[in-house]
Amino acid sequence: MIFKVYFQEQANEVPVREKTKTIYVEAGSEKDVRIKLKDRTINIEYIQAVENAHLEYEQLNEDFKVLEI
Repeated sequence: MIFKVYFQEQANEVPVREKTKTIYVEAGSEKDVRIKLKDRTINIEYIQAVENAHLEYEQLNEDFKVLEI
């Protein structure tokens, strides 16, 4: 399953919508995503499962790239 992760680049940063970045991660669950990203110094705001029509829509974005971890 593909998950869209919303995050701030600095772990100590307060979430500000204008600074929020996203990455896509393939994992079995939200917990697996957190385990895969635990060594990065980012502040995870939200993890969203992306599937079916939503996934097809996200794939149309030129920035769509699934992180290989």
